[in-house]
Amino acid sequence: MQVSKPYSQACENNKGPILAVLQEVLSESSHANARVLEIGSGTGQHAAYFAPRLPWLSWQPTDQAHYLPGCRLWIEEARAAGADNLQQPRVLNVLEPKWPELEMQAAYSANTAHIMPWPAVEAMFHGLGQRLPAQGYFCLYGPFRYSGQHTSESNENFDHHLRQQDPGMGIRDLDILEPLASAAGFKLSADHALPANNRLLIWQKADKNTPN
Repeated sequence: MQVSKPYSQACENNKGPILAVLQEVLSESSHANARVLEIGSGTGQHAAYFAPRLPWLSWQPTDQAHYLPGCRLWIEEARAAGADNLQQPRVLNVLEPKWPELEMQAAYSANTAHIMPWPAVEAMFHGLGQRLPAQGYFCLYGPFRYSGQHTSESNENFDHHLRQQDPGMGIRDLDILEPLASAAGFKLSADHALPANNRLLIWQKADKNTPN
């Protein structure tokens, strides 16, 4: 069966602002030849856009198996245009106890934490905490709450919509994410405000001998 190339308008809208932050956080001076694991690549649009503009990185898209056929269409198109640092997408379900053997120095995920059930959010942080090296960054994009409060009425409505679909989904609160991240060995390094009431949270893996 022929697969249609998927498309997300949200990816098109936010790719530029996200890239601007990634170019600073994962700069060539600090991350030359680093391998970045993308969790939940979805359509593949972010991977196809970021990789050729971050040529010093090796970008590894991943997602659950049923998303990969569409994702590959974006990846193959970008690779054909010269993005040799963009790897073929791999299957990754964060809830699986055994992740694929993938070397990584940094990680990125967009619009996943509010869609995943909470156990998957826990598994994502735990899995990255086990695999990222000391000082490695985990860049997490999406809408977030702060001390139980939404940052906009539109986010509050979106959160209500998500929870109506599935009580396990919903916009996550930073006050709840921080202890989870700390238990996995991460500390919040930066919190960037981006358009459309979204944030890019930069978590950094602590040194083993450095308390969070």
